[in-house]
Amino acid sequence: MLISMSKQDWLFIVFLFSAVVVFGNGIHYVLFRLLHKQQKGARRSIGIGTYLAKPARAVFLTIGLLIILPYIPKIPLLLRERIEQFAEIFLVLFLGWLAIGGIYVLQSLSLIRFDTTVADNLRARSIHTQMQFFRRLIIAFVVILDAGALLWSLHDERLWKYGTGLLASAGLASLVIAVAAKSTASNLLAGLQIALSEPIRIDDVVVVKDEWGRIEEITNTYVVVKIWDERRLVVPLSFFIEEPFENWTRNRGDILGTAFLYVDYSVPVEPLRAELQRVVSQSPLWDKRVCGLQVTNLTDHAMELRCLVSSASSPQNFDLRCMVREKMIEFLQANYPQALPTLRVATTEIAQ
Repeated sequence: MLISMSKQDWLFIVFLFSAVVVFGNGIHYVLFRLLHKQQKGARRSIGIGTYLAKPARAVFLTIGLLIILPYIPKIPLLLRERIEQFAEIFLVLFLGWLAIGGIYVLQSLSLIRFDTTVADNLRARSIHTQMQFFRRLIIAFVVILDAGALLWSLHDERLWKYGTGLLASAGLASLVIAVAAKSTASNLLAGLQIALSEPIRIDDVVVVKDEWGRIEEITNTYVVVKIWDERRLVVPLSFFIEEPFENWTRNRGDILGTAFLYVDYSVPVEPLRAELQRVVSQSPLWDKRVCGLQVTNLTDHAMELRCLVSSASSPQNFDLRCMVREKMIEFLQANYPQALPTLRVATTEIAQ
């Protein structure tokens, strides 16, 4: 039970708590003001305010509470111990929160020199992919350590006895879990293999299950592919280790693309070749590497012309191929209206 306190005791308690709030927030303000000044000249924010501000304030205030507890007058020892225990529990949780925020800040600091928005971003995408995986791995490790520290802060031997019993039964339970979580474990191992061998990276252009898209997110168990029409294809990590798929930006972002024309045999090829060169040379979508037109097939109805063009990226190449089709069709309509494939039918009169 609480011992009756005088007015002066209550005023002193209010003063102590006010001092904790003032000094805790004051130290927080000064520290983060200095950090923001250091970050002000940086090209990109590393998220100090976003990831560290709230957990740091909570840690400062909790430490202040633990400091003033012995100076609060006329509190029974048992109640003081309970308050200290709850404060220690919250301190452990807040420190774990702060550590996780620190991991995000370190990731942002490590990636500040690797910009994925530039044209030649192969190295940057590789680093971003690896950092995402290792960030999640380190956060999982921090959570486990924080849970252990939380149990230790309770100072209850019974909890450790229960823990010993759980460890003793872990051998049998692990067999059940291993069978039930086989796919999850394979995905986790696949994630580690992807982070090291890099068959895919963030922002890679891939074709998965006949769907064209970009790698938007790589988690510990699955990959999110952003398809061209804004849909999302969620694929298990193990798929990219066990199944074949197309990666259009594995080594470089530039790519070749084709546009096929089917025209009559009477159309001369050389004027079409010159027109293709004129069309692509006027387009900013062409990277000036490859431009060619060839007869790639002959059928009994038409000849097949392949327009081969190159671009710096697959989206640009798709737009360039569409433009080539449109412009070449316009040229054929204006200069060779008879160029459309013609079905010839020969008739023979039967003698009476």
